[in-house]
Formats: sequence, structure tokens, C-alpha cells
Amino acid sequence: MSRTTNFKGTPVPLSGDGVKVGDDAPNATLVGNDLSEVKLSSLKGTTVILSIVPSLDTGVCDKSTRKFNEDAAKVPGVKIVTVSRDLPFAQKRWCGAAGATNVTTLSDFRDGNFGKAYGDVMTGGPLAGLLGRAVIVVGKDGRVKYVEQVPEITQEPNYDAAVAAAKSA
Repeated sequence: MSRTTNFKGTPVPLSGDGVKVGDDAPNATLVGNDLSEVKLSSLKGTTVILSIVPSLDTGVCDKSTRKFNEDAAKVPGVKIVTVSRDLPFAQKRWCGAAGATNVTTLSDFRDGNFGKAYGDVMTGGPLAGLLGRAVIVVGKDGRVKYVEQVPEITQEPNYDAAVAAAKSA
């Protein structure tokens, strides 16, 4: 099945079939701000909101990550992880400038295995190679509880729905 998102109204193809509610969340190795490898499987046992963004250096990605940083207080015990292909140095700089201490930023720059596993790499358009905007909630059991593939890259996700899904996970 061919999946797409939009960039300023123009369809942009996405890689793979994506994940669906009920799927086991794929494992992937990402890179932390300190250049350490972080396996998503290490988060099993914790409910996780995965906020997937093209780049923290864009207005909507900045805004959505700041919003999830604020929303973290609404979901105690839930880990909020923002994933992008930004370099870890840029993510660390962004976190410091934004005062973002309630979200964890992880990078898929090294081998892109996260984007491939989650089927969320834009394969065409001006942002080809970056991740599409999506929110995925993974329950403590490691299963996908909620998926929002944001239909327009320049729009914010449905924060309330993601937080509600995390609370009920």
C-alpha cells in the first residue's frame, strides 16, 4: 500500500506501510544527545509517546516539541521521545535553548533504521530523506496503542488525542 503525507498541499510519498494500532512496536537503535546508542526496546515497561518530526529547526517541529514538553506534566509516568534526523548536537542545542527537560530527543541520523522500521521516511519532495510528522503511542507491553500520521507536514499533531491515548495505555 502506498502511503503519503503532504508538504504545503503537495503529496509526498512515505516509505513502507507504517505501524498500526495493535502491532508490536518495532525496535530500532537511535542516537542520544551524548552520542550513545538507545534501543527503543529499552523503553518496554514504560508508556511512550513517540513524536516524530522532520527537524527541530523548523517552526512546527519546534512548536510541537515544546508543546509535548509542557504536556509531560499531564501524563506522569509516560516518557515523551521526539525523534528526528537532526544531528544529536543540534538536538542538544535545541533542548538547551528551549529549556526542554521533559522530553528526550533521539536522532535517526546514523543509519535511518527507525524511519525504515516505522515506514515514516519521506521518499520524495523537497524534504526527501527526512521523517514525516507522526505521533505514535506505545504501551508498557510494547504494543502500538495510537497512531497519527499527520496529513500535512506543516500542521501540528492532535496533542489531546495523543495524551488521552497515553493515559489509557
